[in-house]
Amino acid sequence: MRVQSHDNMRLLPRAPCSRTPIAPFSCLVTKIAAPGSAPSHDDMALFQGAHTHIGVFDSGLGGLSILRALHARLPLADLTYVADSGHAPYGERDVEFIVARSQAICDFLVQRHVDAIVVACNTATAAAIHLLRHSHPGLPIIGVEPGVKPAVARSINKRIGVLATPSTLASEKYKRLIESHGHGATIVPQACPGLAKEIEAGDLSTPALQALVARFAEPLREAQVDTVVLGCTHYPFVAPLFQTALGTAVTIMDTSEAVAQHTARLCARHHAAPDKRQMDHKFAGNIHLFSSGNPQHLADVARHWLGLQGAVSPLP
Repeated sequence: MRVQSHDNMRLLPRAPCSRTPIAPFSCLVTKIAAPGSAPSHDDMALFQGAHTHIGVFDSGLGGLSILRALHARLPLADLTYVADSGHAPYGERDVEFIVARSQAICDFLVQRHVDAIVVACNTATAAAIHLLRHSHPGLPIIGVEPGVKPAVARSINKRIGVLATPSTLASEKYKRLIESHGHGATIVPQACPGLAKEIEAGDLSTPALQALVARFAEPLREAQVDTVVLGCTHYPFVAPLFQTALGTAVTIMDTSEAVAQHTARLCARHHAAPDKRQMDHKFAGNIHLFSSGNPQHLADVARHWLGLQGAVSPLP
């Protein structure tokens, strides 16, 4: 395995480029299947999230890509989403700050009696998920990480680009991921400072955003990668732009569906436990959005980009 410096890296594609402030999102990236995604029992395969409440959080809008995949896989689950937009982006914050915010949001979701929590942020997963699991040992807490292993398996020339925040690429968790799954490949990490923040603004067609995409794509093109991993949940929203910059021969890989499948399996097992079967939940696929920034902005993006509708509130 060879790892190139952060400067040698290229980004990813595909998001609408209309001039309206909020444009509908569509993205044809390769979806990574969850390991062992075939359920061992029919009830797990058929489980749609009835009587289940899942909490999801991210530093801002990026986790909506995970929320959409969860809602598609578990349409009957009640979903509570927290966008910590008032403190975004996490990828340019120090570890102590990320841990503190992650713990505070996790505690908020636990108070809302969730059955599982999805940390829909690569940076927060790398910095805090081990601490969150230690604080809540009985609660399934699912994280996200760059899909390096399936990317290596899929790549023909074994040159893999990883687009991520500076914090994610500097984390010990990322280094262990590369050590475990990057063998036999050249891994080209591309830090993308400022990209998540630009996406947070909600306009995917600005010259500033297009310039960032071009800047981050160029090193990956030069490195001749044939597969690019999206290492931040914000990045699928600009996948169309990256696909254009990288060319159609490059495969862009996204982990959102794998995360949704893994969450479904854990929730199905949790739901089947005797103490859970007796609970009288009333959930029927409701979505509640919270934001530490502008709640209406979150609601507008969720509705116009992804077609998701739900109650919206400021984060207490």
